[in-house]
Amino acid sequence: MLRPLRDRQRPAPSPRPPLLRELLLVGALYMAYKLGRRAANGQFDDAYANAERVWDLERFLRLPSEAAVQDLVLHSETLIRFINVYYATVHFPATVVFLIWMYWRRPGFYVWIRWTITWLTGAALVLHLLVPLAPPRLFRPLRMIDTGIEYGPAVYDKPDPDSMANQFAAMPSLHVGWAVLIAVGLIVATRSRLRWLWLLHPLITGLAVVATAHHYWLDGLVACAILGVVLYFLRPPRRTVSAGTRTVPTTEVTEPGRAPDVGTVGAVGAVANVGDEDREVATLRKKQELAAPEAGVAPKDR
Repeated sequence: MLRPLRDRQRPAPSPRPPLLRELLLVGALYMAYKLGRRAANGQFDDAYANAERVWDLERFLRLPSEAAVQDLVLHSETLIRFINVYYATVHFPATVVFLIWMYWRRPGFYVWIRWTITWLTGAALVLHLLVPLAPPRLFRPLRMIDTGIEYGPAVYDKPDPDSMANQFAAMPSLHVGWAVLIAVGLIVATRSRLRWLWLLHPLITGLAVVATAHHYWLDGLVACAILGVVLYFLRPPRRTVSAGTRTVPTTEVTEPGRAPDVGTVGAVGAVANVGDEDREVATLRKKQELAAPEAGVAPKDR
């Protein structure tokens, strides 16, 4: 009797969005971001003035000095070389692999991630345009070095207003924002006990962007704040599957074609359904027992 009920509660498998459409959407997003950074390039005076404001605000908030962090890391050449390589080579490839994996293994989650990264990147681009910011390695009062140039591999050359690489788009840090999104996405979309180790990625990235003098602490904190707002409105998707006679929650999407939402579905709801049915059966039996004397049926001996 309960089997049809469980079947109705189980959603259909999540189909993958059309691959060509997703490639066009992600490609268009990336090109829009690159062109937007290019449009924000060349605001040197505003970038240096904003760097001084950010530095003063960090001291007011009593955040650790980026220069002190770099001095500490420079005590180990092996460590600074590892951090340089991590900053230069992991950020973009890791994001691409993450999107591919989500599309192939968690298509419903992929839709949620795609919308989340779109809004996060779009908000970051707006801040790049409104708040140009010279990174610590270009803000001379800090006397921080570009560790990429000193130890390799180097990511940037000298600042050039005609370059596609806008070195004054430090606020916010998408290195940190995308790294946190990768960790959150994999923690939500998988069920391995080791999935929390993905938090090491944003932690190492946060250390790398500061120690290499590419970002201030506030750059990463603002990126995390934007991501938090986006995740507040774009909740992770979910689906339910049957386990024995109960319905338990899992971390997969129900409807990948629309903006995801979240609800309270799971074992509690299933138990409630079972309880309702038991109460109906008990009520029916009670009615039969009460109606038995009227129908001339002798009650059973007790």
